[in-house]
Amino acid sequence: MSRKSYVFTSESVSEGHPDKVCDRISDAVLDAFLEEEPQARVACETLATSGMVVIGGEVGLSDKDRLKNFMGRIGEIARDCIREIGYEQEQFHWNTCRVLNFLHEQSAHIAQGVDARDNKDEGAGDQGIMFGYAVNETPELMPAPIQYSHAVLRRLAEARKAGEAPTLRPDAKSQISLRYEDGKPVEVTSIVLSTQHESEDQSSDDIRAIVEPYIREVLPAGWLTEATEWWVNPTGTFVIGGPDGDAGLTGRKIIVDTYGGAAPHGGGAFSGKDPTKVDRSAAYAARYLAKNVVAAGLAERCLIQLSYAIGVSKPLSIYADTYGTGAVEAAAIEAAIPKVMDLSPRGIREHLALNKPIYQRTAAYGHFGREPDADGGFSWENTDLADALKREV
Repeated sequence: MSRKSYVFTSESVSEGHPDKVCDRISDAVLDAFLEEEPQARVACETLATSGMVVIGGEVGLSDKDRLKNFMGRIGEIARDCIREIGYEQEQFHWNTCRVLNFLHEQSAHIAQGVDARDNKDEGAGDQGIMFGYAVNETPELMPAPIQYSHAVLRRLAEARKAGEAPTLRPDAKSQISLRYEDGKPVEVTSIVLSTQHESEDQSSDDIRAIVEPYIREVLPAGWLTEATEWWVNPTGTFVIGGPDGDAGLTGRKIIVDTYGGAAPHGGGAFSGKDPTKVDRSAAYAARYLAKNVVAAGLAERCLIQLSYAIGVSKPLSIYADTYGTGAVEAAAIEAAIPKVMDLSPRGIREHLALNKPIYQRTAAYGHFGREPDADGGFSWENTDLADALKREV
């Protein structure tokens, strides 16, 4: 039986964290390719360090001459991301940092397993396992620690960009520990906030005075108590930040990107990958299915696992776990899932409309627990499959 009373912690990082700078650039490159051609193939990796961004990976367009011409845009795309995040430091400035582009054409040996031909449906872009999770402890059906860790940093970024907190800088981390009673979050036992700032003259107390009102604005009433421990810039000065302070890489924040450790992770990163890569698209599908199971009232908490083999179109397995909270047996949910959604790579992309330039916005503050956008962004957060699932079980 699962525990009902405990303390659980999750962390988030801001859009200015070095790894998130890299995720943003990789997804911006992906969006640019999908805008050029919805069937573009992209597996883009980015490294950022002091004064430099290095971009590599495999890409493909149907016209090789067009692909060659497109490569000239990569530097501009990277600089636009850095500028929008807010980096204008001496050692990491959008206008002066070097951008090295080592993208090259996609391997034909990967393409042969993915492309549809000879009456064979397209296969998955890789083998692997993907997980989706949902729980009814927040309106977004997300684990509360990660949801509110994201919310704190997103609000601080808004304040910084609006000029309300002009001495804050882009690099930041948050961490929230929540006490649960009877399975529901009731109190923040501790909050950690480390944010880059303008001047060495600013103390931890000075930074707390800036950030605390925004944190209180975001967290639910009553969660912060006199017993809550506050750790704001606990090491003191945090002026040198971003890629100048610590190198960044695409795909190093997979737990931040998903459920904050509250659910398993298959190990595959999302950013920079087009939706033929099931690391991304099937993880989105699994979240979509888990969220709809909970939204349908079939469980209070649901985990979905999918597995794939490269070049094979159908999932090899579908697994559901409701942690003892199900209104129906998990096996009934497993049987219903393929009846309501085609889980081939093509089926996922078509159902969720994933061949669109909608990915740059996912690069910070979580891929899940977000409001679906009118243009199709975060389509996997919709709950339009709930009625169909109820009918099938």
